[in-house]
Order: sequence, then C-alpha cells, then structure tokens
Amino acid sequence: MTSSDRAKVEPVLGGDPAERLRAAGLRPTRQRLALAKLLFARGPRHITAEQLQAEAQKARVAVSLATIYNTLHQFTEAGLLREVVVEAGRSYFDTNTHDHHHFFMVETGELVDFSGTEVAVSRLPPAPAGTEIDRVEVIVRLRGRQRA
Repeated sequence: MTSSDRAKVEPVLGGDPAERLRAAGLRPTRQRLALAKLLFARGPRHITAEQLQAEAQKARVAVSLATIYNTLHQFTEAGLLREVVVEAGRSYFDTNTHDHHHFFMVETGELVDFSGTEVAVSRLPPAPAGTEIDRVEVIVRLRGRQRA
C-alpha cells in the first residue's frame, strides 16, 4: 500500500470495522470483522498474535492461531497495521500506522511509542541496486538500571 493509498484509509480508522476493511481493499469476512473489532476497539496498541488469540477466545470468537497470523499479515499489507519485529521470532502488531518509533522494554516485553520527529537519521547507506528505502524504523531497547 502506498502513502497515498494509506491516506485514503485513515479517515475511516475510527469508524465502522467493515468500512475500515473495505477502504483498505479487504473483504469484510466474519473472521476479519471479529478480529478488526478486537484490534481497533481500544485505540492505539501493540499486540502479538498470541495475545489476540487469547482475546478472541475470551470474546468467544472461534479462530485458529494460523488464521490470526494470516489476518494480521493481511491487515499489515493493507496498511491497517505495522509489524514491529523486536527480535527473531518475536513480533508485535501496531494499530498506530503513523510515523513513530518504539522503546522496547527488554524485561517486560512492553513497547512504548515515541514520535518520529524525536529521531534524526543523518546518513544511510545506499540501497542495493533495484531497491529503494521505504522507511526507517527505530527500536530503542531499554533495561532497568542495575543498582550498585
């Protein structure tokens, strides 16, 4: 999804989940609608597939973990979510798709947003031939201070 396509989706982000899905070019199936309601009902947040599965079970939404992963990746491809990979095999899905970065609390696994304007990247290496830089994402890993 391009930046201009994403701009078309954003005005309906607070609205009806079916409209949000249609605006992103996705068919609002029963499972997509149920997961969209769980994902977007509480405002901006970071969630793993396993956390979403637990919420779905609590809400009595019958959906497999594989379907949740597939849906999260479809939502990401459509520009409704951003995937934040904090380490190999550990991803969060972020409902805030605006320009921002993250603090990652190593001990708790919590992600905290901070503004994209808080980071200045003064130089990047050239992109490999045939590619272009899409965006730069910064994850600052934090630990509690060790007491002496």
